[in-house]
Amino acid sequence: MNKAESKYYNTALLMNQALIELLNKKEYEFITIKEICAKAGVNRSTFYLHYETKEDLLEECIENTNKHFLTYFDDRNNKFVDKISTCPMEDLILITHDYLSPYLKYIKENKIIHQVAVKHKVIMNSDKKFNLLNKHVFKPIFTRFGIDEKSSKYIIMYYLNGVNAIISEWILNDCKDEIDFIEKIIIDCIRPHNY
Repeated sequence: MNKAESKYYNTALLMNQALIELLNKKEYEFITIKEICAKAGVNRSTFYLHYETKEDLLEECIENTNKHFLTYFDDRNNKFVDKISTCPMEDLILITHDYLSPYLKYIKENKIIHQVAVKHKVIMNSDKKFNLLNKHVFKPIFTRFGIDEKSSKYIIMYYLNGVNAIISEWILNDCKDEIDFIEKIIIDCIRPHNY
């Protein structure tokens, strides 16, 4: 990264931090570009060099938050993808404590930015994430279970939308319920035989 790129990156980082700090004090709708610039120590023209709208900054904040997502998982969980084609069929369960707990912890620790995303339906790079998840996890698992591609599209959407609905409700309630409780709700919905 050269000096100009570094300066551009550092300025963007300052604006990301400014937005998150302001979100801790007031609702997104009431935050102005002028406030973001003042908090970041930049002028409005600098803001517009980086973004067209406040929503562009929000999307970048979410993207930067999501980059840290994998740090919530230990090596044991990351190796799951490598073992999909060889592990026993009973281990091909997507919704388990090992994966759900770190994800919910990540959501809770970054709840401010997720609350704004849920309220405003901002796409949190979901297409990019979904394509990677589908390619490396869902398709190989469905192939092992003999589920055809036509059916798998519907099954995937059922899982993703159901889990997202529970997590969105939790986020809108300020993540007040314990992670263990939300985790149990999701697992009970996915695998009701646990009752």
